[in-house]
Amino acid sequence: MALILSGRELAREVTDSLRTRLIGAPVPGLAVILVGDDPASAVYVASKEKACHRVGIRSTVVRLSSGADEGYVLSRIQELNADPAVHGILCQLPLPPGIDRHRVAAAVLPCKDVDGFHPENVGRLWRGQNGLFPCTPLGVMGLLHRNGITLEGRHAVILGRSDIVGKPMAAMLMRADCTVTVAHSRTIDLPGLCRTADILVTAVGRPGMVRGDWVKPGCVVIDVGINRLSDGSLAGDVCFSEAEAVAAAITPVPGGIGPLTIAYLLENTVNAMEQLTR
Repeated sequence: MALILSGRELAREVTDSLRTRLIGAPVPGLAVILVGDDPASAVYVASKEKACHRVGIRSTVVRLSSGADEGYVLSRIQELNADPAVHGILCQLPLPPGIDRHRVAAAVLPCKDVDGFHPENVGRLWRGQNGLFPCTPLGVMGLLHRNGITLEGRHAVILGRSDIVGKPMAAMLMRADCTVTVAHSRTIDLPGLCRTADILVTAVGRPGMVRGDWVKPGCVVIDVGINRLSDGSLAGDVCFSEAEAVAAAITPVPGGIGPLTIAYLLENTVNAMEQLTR
């Protein structure tokens, strides 16, 4: 039976460590721009606010109507860039049609870019330099390291090539000396490719797509997918019961990578504050 990799335990460790770091330190400020009234985004932003409060981070939500145009969103970002009490800025995705997320990401100062989406931080990640990097891949790496999973020389297969998870995940695993393959919708013989993976990371948003016979015995399976089913329950990209029977270790959904995304957002915010107040 596979080892269950709990993200909740590591998330608690990360937040406990942040509370200790903030004793006697300046109060970090995180500003979240929420454009429109997407229900899932509103729930996620509320979760970030609660997490900030628990750690001791000042959280501000800038709520803009769905009719806000790109120019207005960019102007609000510039105001936050100039505010010395704000150390981290993110714009909650998805954005309404007509607003270019790449322009929005590039408008945030790199030193306040706690999502890790600014081109400068993307470049720093790929060049092996320090910077602010995407929170979900950071959570994956933290979970692998916490559980003593060897990365050097192993073959990692990533399903999904998004800017948010797939691409930065590939960069981080390569920095850890993995041999990395990134698969996507055009990949030929996806099940066969997955069966070559020592570490399999899924981030495609298709519930139960990865079956147990796609998983090599002894593989470490990291399921980043969080999909809401018609009955309201959550499911990952991996058929958990089938994969658990053959994998060496596997993340559950929920309770796997999800809690770590917010935990590492808080860590990015504290890191940004420390850099900006030196």
